[in-house]
Amino acid sequence: MKKQNKKGKYITGLILLAALCAFGIFITTKGITKNKIGRASNIELGLDLAGGVSITYEVDGKNVSDSDMKDTVYKLQKRVEGYSTEAEVYREGSDRINIEIPGVTDANKILDELGKPGSLTFVAPKEVKVKKNGKTTTQTQMEVILSGSNVKRAKAVTNEDQTTGQKEYLVALEFDAKGTKAFAKATKANIGKPIYIIYDNEIISAPNVKEAITKGECTIDGMESFEAAENLASSIRIGSLPVELKELRSNVVSAKLGVNAIETTIKAGAIGFAIVCLIMIAFYALPGVISCIALAIYLLMTLLALNGFNVTLTLPGLAGIILGIGMAVDANVIIYARIQEELAAGKSVGGAVKAGFGKAASAIIDGNVTTLIAVVVLWLKGSGTVKGFAQTLGMSVAISMFTALVISRFLVYAAYTFGLRNPKLYGKARAIKKRDFVAAGKKYVVAAFIIIIAGLAFLPINKSRIGNILNYDLEFSGGTASTITFDKKQKVNDELEKKVTAAYEKVSKSSSVQSQKVKANNQMVIKSVELTLNQRKQIEKTLKKDFQATSVATENISSTISNEMQRDAFISVLISTICMLIYIAIRFKDVKFGSSAIIALVNDVLVVFAAYSIGKLAVGGTFIACMLTIIGYSINSTIVIFDRIRENLKGAKSYQIKEIVNDSICQTLTRTINTSLTTFVMVFVLFILGVSSLKEFSLTLIVGVVGGAFSSVFLTGPLWYFMKTRIGKDKDKYKNQSGLDQTQAMEQPKKITANPNRKKKKKKRRR
Repeated sequence: MKKQNKKGKYITGLILLAALCAFGIFITTKGITKNKIGRASNIELGLDLAGGVSITYEVDGKNVSDSDMKDTVYKLQKRVEGYSTEAEVYREGSDRINIEIPGVTDANKILDELGKPGSLTFVAPKEVKVKKNGKTTTQTQMEVILSGSNVKRAKAVTNEDQTTGQKEYLVALEFDAKGTKAFAKATKANIGKPIYIIYDNEIISAPNVKEAITKGECTIDGMESFEAAENLASSIRIGSLPVELKELRSNVVSAKLGVNAIETTIKAGAIGFAIVCLIMIAFYALPGVISCIALAIYLLMTLLALNGFNVTLTLPGLAGIILGIGMAVDANVIIYARIQEELAAGKSVGGAVKAGFGKAASAIIDGNVTTLIAVVVLWLKGSGTVKGFAQTLGMSVAISMFTALVISRFLVYAAYTFGLRNPKLYGKARAIKKRDFVAAGKKYVVAAFIIIIAGLAFLPINKSRIGNILNYDLEFSGGTASTITFDKKQKVNDELEKKVTAAYEKVSKSSSVQSQKVKANNQMVIKSVELTLNQRKQIEKTLKKDFQATSVATENISSTISNEMQRDAFISVLISTICMLIYIAIRFKDVKFGSSAIIALVNDVLVVFAAYSIGKLAVGGTFIACMLTIIGYSINSTIVIFDRIRENLKGAKSYQIKEIVNDSICQTLTRTINTSLTTFVMVFVLFILGVSSLKEFSLTLIVGVVGGAFSSVFLTGPLWYFMKTRIGKDKDKYKNQSGLDQTQAMEQPKKITANPNRKKKKKKRRR
């Protein structure tokens, strides 16, 4: 009866899970309600995918107040809505304003218009005599009586009509001395006539003059609501603001480039997903099939989360999801490798499954929490696309934990309940030959030291060749970069590269122009000193006219932004490292675990840094994302090994510590290899098929994945062993009574028992 009840529960659970998945698929494909809410095609895309213009302005003015900033944001929002109803203007910090306008085509025109401050004027009709064809006639002309600079105050107020008792909404104005005099003269001459208030060549109000206003204060009535009064007051205020908008950063992306980026990245993700599924099934049999189902549910939940949380999906964010697929496999690998290990130890399938999920939980949680620490730092310190990457990666980590610990667990137990209990269905644990990883750690340190020194040695070489110790991207150096897409008939070769470079040098009046051909996409990337808007318009016109360019995506970053990016990169890595150290020390109750992990992370960062240095890879915003992703990924592998060391230490004797470290690394080696392999596959496919902007990002992640796997195996465990037996008060616990260390203690008893016997035998022969 109990078995039937248990089967009934799992049948109900499977039906419910299938129904929820079917409903989720329906939502992502069709959507719900008339607005198609939830449909995957309705996910909001960032400008790098949808195309459009992104601008960051700095408000340059003296004594700019909070209300001045709000007015500027409001008026700019009204301006950009004329280009796109989806345009957005928002404030960043105390003196910066970000503008995003998706889907626009004439980007340079928008940049030109937005950069100009709006003009506010008060205009009154004036009768003038005009002589024409020998006759004198009177005509009415509009005369500017004062400008926005003459307005001292404009404020929305609420008043109560003394006669009717009803509320009325007014705009109260106050003028300076010059404005007071001019307004008094104009109102005396125009009683009963309107005075027009014009902003950006548009009449925003035309109140009639009831009486002469001589004291420099007046009110405009007739407002239908307080909001309408506030909007008019804001328009008047912004016309008198002592501010100028200084362009700090702009990015122009064609919609065609965005579509290509989506298509190629999704294609890479699909191919990578298929390969990962084949690997999981080959290694883990039935649990491998279940992991593929869990991964598919992970993708479905991610799509729903993107819609549900109204996340703006950027290109790095899309890469974060694909990277998340590889990392999502990690939890499944830890569980299933542990199940195989328990089966090899002689446990039944039921016992192995229970032990596998139970013993793997702590490693999964600790590993993912450390990754989330890096994600949080990226979110807080990053900006733009880096923040988008952090958002989707963090979402991926959280969802992957749920699918592994809940969905995979449920499906595996369901399979067991329905009679799939043959140990062969759960794969066979691979026999790993025991090795002395502690001793091998010394060789790894030498190899890593050589790579790091080579990376540092290339810094002065790069300085002499490219002018900087690293190949700083715009985000770190400032300047202008253009991704030029040519007509298919135009061959992107060395000759074209020389001509286009020469054109940029002529316009920029600088010889420090860098170029890179991307033949696969018929593109060329040009980096130069910071160009003015007029220079950008000039070079775009030349490219389209003389070189058959179909689109020019431009990014412009000032040195102010680039300096901040460099500072944030250093602070982000530092904060992440400290937070991880604290977390590991608390969880493992031993600061030596945290210290050795951090030293290994520094090693990983320096190895990836060497790749940037030797390969002259672009160091920009994604550099921060890459470094922190590697830190989170590497610490994940390290924690799995530390978790096993902690488990094996229970009840162990002090002289066994070296054997425990070697055994722990050996026991988790299959997991390390398989996880690194699946993540490597996802990133490698992204490197092969992804757009040019993702190739270098993927390449450095590949270096980090491989380097992180090696450091987890050959550095963290041996380093912890060294600290435990050589440093601090605990070292005395790992010495025998003769004061010998663990290695000597294992060897010494053999010598003590062997030598006296030999001497005794020799004495007997002499007798």
